[in-house]
Amino acid sequence: MSEQTSPSRLPHLLPRMVVLALLAGIAVSLLQPKVRLGELTGETMGTTWTVKVVTRGFRFGPRDEEKLKAAVDACLAEVDHRMSTYKPESELSRFNRHAEGTPFQLSDELFHVLQRSMQISDLTGGAFDITVGPIVNAYGFGPESRPVEPPSDATLAEMKQRVGYHLVAIDPATRTARKQRPDVYCDLSAIAKGFAVDRVAKLIESKGILDYMVEVGGEVRVGGLNHESRPWRIAIEKPADEGRAVHRVLGLTDKAVATSGDYRNYYMSNGARISHEIDPRTGRTVRNDLASATVIHDDCETADALATALMVLGPDESYNFAVNHGLAVLLLVRRPGDELVERTTPAFDALVAAGRVVRSAGHPADAR
Repeated sequence: MSEQTSPSRLPHLLPRMVVLALLAGIAVSLLQPKVRLGELTGETMGTTWTVKVVTRGFRFGPRDEEKLKAAVDACLAEVDHRMSTYKPESELSRFNRHAEGTPFQLSDELFHVLQRSMQISDLTGGAFDITVGPIVNAYGFGPESRPVEPPSDATLAEMKQRVGYHLVAIDPATRTARKQRPDVYCDLSAIAKGFAVDRVAKLIESKGILDYMVEVGGEVRVGGLNHESRPWRIAIEKPADEGRAVHRVLGLTDKAVATSGDYRNYYMSNGARISHEIDPRTGRTVRNDLASATVIHDDCETADALATALMVLGPDESYNFAVNHGLAVLLLVRRPGDELVERTTPAFDALVAAGRVVRSAGHPADAR
């Protein structure tokens, strides 16, 4: 017969039971990894950047955040120093002024971006072309002041002679670039931010942090999960001329996402909408029904460049291109009456089905 605790002994046992319960709770809390969300912000390339890092189970305090912010600032400053068209002494600006027709020695960073740009130009049949810079400037979307009116047909015809990615030859053996015309001018604004995002992501991973979100000027890359152990929530903006609204929030894990659209950087001239999206093949501003193109990819530089190319290709050609190349793409197409129609590729739908991209309606976005 087992011994039973008499009611008279319970008051003496209660304090011991409370202590044991408290010790058990402390032990469990010590075994659970501590989760800390750090957020860093700054400015670069004429825009802003945001980094969010989640640390689980290891110490990462305010001083660590300060060191990381300094490292991110230095990383982004280096990219800007290599690829800015606004800074006269940047490496890209010096290449643009290089008129001798001799090979120009490139840094590893600029060589990589030029080479990747040429690959994407080949892939898209010239819809993406970094030599379109003179025409971009002529329309007033570069470092030069905005003109009173768009360039004339004669001006565009003259500038078209300077445009064509085949006018830049890359030599991987010597890591040099040679211009076929001395007046060729390159603009990396449609890929440099994506490259910068990738560089910052690699920097963060080198610190042992695998859960993070990096955003530079709207281009995003995420690793792991957010501080709630959920996929990172990335907002896709609703194309609108006035105000900012969210069209859809995606949950992303270990992916990069870039969106290009015609609704932010534009101006009106004689009743016509002049968009910053320029078709390098014609020299004209893009005028089609595609309001925005969102590309999900493993790296941000590719997503950044492809999103620009898809805007040039238009709603039908871009969809077919994305499907044929297995790209995860979300297109927003304008229809009469300001209706927006969403078109997604099979690769995008497959990511959703596999849980790599999820709807996160009802939760605030981690990045917009």
